[in-house]
Amino acid sequence: MKVFVSGCYDMLHSGHVAFFEEAATYGDLYVGIGSDKTIQELKNRKTINTEGERLYMVKALRCVKDAWVNSGSGIMDFEKEVIALKPDIFFVNSDGFTPAKEEFCKKYGIKLIVSKRIPHGNLPARSTTALRQECTIPYRIEMGGGWLDQPFVNKLCPGPVIVLSIEPDMEFNHRSGMATSSRKTAISLWHTSIPEGDREELAHTLFCCDNPPGTVAVSGSQDSLGLMLPGFNKLNYDNGYWPVSIDSVRDGEFLSYLESHISLIALPPRQNDYHVLGNTNVTAEGARRLAEATERIWKAATARDTAEWGKATKESFDAQIAMFPNMVSPEIMNSIAEYSDKAYGWKISGAGGGGYLILIGDQDIPNAIRVRACRA
Repeated sequence: MKVFVSGCYDMLHSGHVAFFEEAATYGDLYVGIGSDKTIQELKNRKTINTEGERLYMVKALRCVKDAWVNSGSGIMDFEKEVIALKPDIFFVNSDGFTPAKEEFCKKYGIKLIVSKRIPHGNLPARSTTALRQECTIPYRIEMGGGWLDQPFVNKLCPGPVIVLSIEPDMEFNHRSGMATSSRKTAISLWHTSIPEGDREELAHTLFCCDNPPGTVAVSGSQDSLGLMLPGFNKLNYDNGYWPVSIDSVRDGEFLSYLESHISLIALPPRQNDYHVLGNTNVTAEGARRLAEATERIWKAATARDTAEWGKATKESFDAQIAMFPNMVSPEIMNSIAEYSDKAYGWKISGAGGGGYLILIGDQDIPNAIRVRACRA
């Protein structure tokens, strides 16, 4: 049996070795390593170790039959090598599972197995993100109403954007709608943690740094506010870049409820030539639909009515893509169709072009990513 795994494997640690050993229990293990260029594109950072060093270390492991640097790009950079290898099994971590990989395996008759993340013996669980200098600056998920933080939309109809600040338990892909660019600015300002001070004022500082004088395409303030404000927040906009008021819920029990009903499935990140504002159809009626559906999201979620929360999320998302059709692609719609019977509602992260499919429901969805809400 041939088993294939793919990844970055920078700063090789016991978690990587345990992953390889688990994969090798199924057969001879072959490892495809992401190139330095691919990691830069996906993570927006350089690797600590070059692709040559990473390849040398991985090939030196006794559980690895052979390894190479994948020749492609993006999260599917391994296609050429896997087609040539013809493995029996493609072995992935839960945060490495994507519908595209699942479809690829079906096409070529490969069994897809998701790791149980079992540390070796009594060793602690490890990740590259945790081994880097610890950065506690959160990410954010836009849960509904995206685009209403832009004056060219909220001047047509006032309305909210709902955001959830989440802990950086994993390194979310760059250009995936998780406020990664604003987070990078926050890291350049404050390094590894949010400083003491009024969080809304800090968000305003971050917003100004993200949009210096002369900026043409002003990024929405939902990004900076979503990063800086803990918990579940409704940002209420009315003809401006900054919300006129903010409603927040930071109760731990409620945030645990949110965590247990939100699932993320990785999608391909947006392409460099992606243009979300192409083919737009922004109307007062469309903005009203978006605002009303998002108000329903807040009401249903805070009432813990999961079915209504999911339904309102779908309607908010439908209102978004009616005005901004370039947010989705045939690949994204195919992924939504695959999971539509497993959730009450869905959307994609941020303004999109890819990133993560966010599912709202009661089911425990296999291979999905779970998030932790920031509580302080």
